[in-house]
Amino acid sequence: MGNFLAGKVVAVTGAGRGIGRAVALACAAEGAKVVVNDYGVSIGGGEPTSEIAATVVKEIEAAGGTAVAVADDVSTMAGGARVVETALTAYGRVDGVVCVAGILRERMLFNMSEEEWDPVVATHLKGTFTVFRAASAVMRKQGTGTLIGFTSGNHQGSVAQANYSAAKGGIISLVRSAALGLHKYGVTANAVAPVARTRMSANVPMELKEIGEPEDVAALVVYLLSERAREERITGQVYTVAGPKIAVWAQPRELRAGYAEGGAWTPERIADFLPGTVGTDPMPMLARLEEMAKAAAEGARPNAGARSGVGERSDAGTRPGAGEGERS
Repeated sequence: MGNFLAGKVVAVTGAGRGIGRAVALACAAEGAKVVVNDYGVSIGGGEPTSEIAATVVKEIEAAGGTAVAVADDVSTMAGGARVVETALTAYGRVDGVVCVAGILRERMLFNMSEEEWDPVVATHLKGTFTVFRAASAVMRKQGTGTLIGFTSGNHQGSVAQANYSAAKGGIISLVRSAALGLHKYGVTANAVAPVARTRMSANVPMELKEIGEPEDVAALVVYLLSERAREERITGQVYTVAGPKIAVWAQPRELRAGYAEGGAWTPERIADFLPGTVGTDPMPMLARLEEMAKAAAEGARPNAGARSGVGERSDAGTRPGAGEGERS
């Protein structure tokens, strides 16, 4: 047992499997008392079972740690509140929450249904909000605490995961808002965009050049929850961890601007002015898609060698992007 988080109480959602489980185990191993939350659903969001969270609690206890399970749906306000209430009831405080819970329902945008959009956004984005909401109220009174949301490299966009990408982008904005709004109360907020081998990343139809294990992600989370990170005033940040690699994402900022003489724009003036002066900010993901399409076309030609393995599905599509393996 370590002591990086000695004396702290940490709640982890989606902690029954994959990255969430690794985070819960790592927090306990570093001295934290852990609330293990998992609704026990499949990747698609069905088949809930309370045994998933309880199994991780047994693992923690067998290793000499302290933990309690709560099998609740964090996409509801009551479920998110119960995660925090469980920490307060069992241990009297909550020092950190880590929101990893998530599901996937892939579909091309033009085929995506409301039933495929709503649960994904609810689990990822609202599920982070409900726990942040309940925890921040407690942390404000404590004068200390850490909120950690899980995003994805796919916040840049995704071919067949508009629901997932939108939710992950929303989590980044939620984290930055929390960092700004809670700074004066001594509460920090950060996001992690992991790339790790999990049951979700196993379905990615392309090779991930940089990928690690859930334990790599857990190590970063433990640090962000620690006093060492608080001493460095780390807040409002988005970090990627992929095996041996750790990267920080840029803060949103204006890239370049131009002004109309006389202060009035017309469509014609914009057409003449914008492309050459303000221009665009190229999408790395779009360039990668084009490279993949070219490789696939080359592979389709006779005697051109093996196919790249990148194909298209009319419904689900391909899933390119840095951070494909991060889904927990």
